[in-house]
Amino acid sequence: MTSVGCVVLSMGNRPGELAAALESVLSQQGVEVECLVVGNGWVPVDLPANVRSVALTENAGVTAARNVGAAEVTGDILFFLDDDAVLPERDVLARAVAAFDADSRLGVLQLAAVDPVGAATGSRHVPRLGGRGHATPGDVPVFWEGASLIRRTAFEAVGEWPGEFFYGHEGIEVAWRMIDLGYRVHYAADLPVLNPAAEAFRGDQHAYLNARNRVWVARRNLPVLLVAGYTAVWAIATLIRAVPRRVVGQVARGFRDGFRLPCGPRRPISWRTAWRLTLLGRPPVV
Repeated sequence: MTSVGCVVLSMGNRPGELAAALESVLSQQGVEVECLVVGNGWVPVDLPANVRSVALTENAGVTAARNVGAAEVTGDILFFLDDDAVLPERDVLARAVAAFDADSRLGVLQLAAVDPVGAATGSRHVPRLGGRGHATPGDVPVFWEGASLIRRTAFEAVGEWPGEFFYGHEGIEVAWRMIDLGYRVHYAADLPVLNPAAEAFRGDQHAYLNARNRVWVARRNLPVLLVAGYTAVWAIATLIRAVPRRVVGQVARGFRDGFRLPCGPRRPISWRTAWRLTLLGRPPVV
């Protein structure tokens, strides 16, 4: 039986939501699941008896912490779940695993976020331009990381999550590299996960990381001729959205540091992959 290694990140500030998330994973039927909580800057306590934990002494960021969790669990399929997400049906993971078993080219499968009180799904949870097509399954050029399943061999082949990013745009890099290696990234609109349709974070740190990582994802992954176009488009779009004025300063600093600071290894995708991303609805300049 194909096994699943589930990694749930938590900063310890949502104990009720974490308990519900773990209960929903442990109640899954028809699949073998190992569940691990990564305490990002805290020591997890009061966990179910069959849930292991790893405690990080400080907040290592989403990307590095997920990599720690992936290394600690076994499983042919890795399942990354935010601590405020809940699987509403007991066969979600079994159906997801069946999709991986049916196609060796399937590298990533994203579950479809549904607001638990019926609000519209946030656009950041739908991996298409403008947040369109929430109810439409299909292959996509990026994915939301908060409820995603990834084939372990493919995860290792692309180089895991970019630990340098701390938070933001890691799903873009992993998706681009997956597709470059010939894997599919699929949005499973028929496999739900309950997750509040909250707006994306708008604080100073988010503004800075959002801008810096936009540059880093381009520098690390795009052909040289596309780097300028991608960063220019996103610099304009990000600055237009950046209010109040202090956020504009964080955005500017982020773009500056994105070009100035080392960003880790460069592995540019091919022009064929760039065209494939375009066919999937998101050319790598937007």
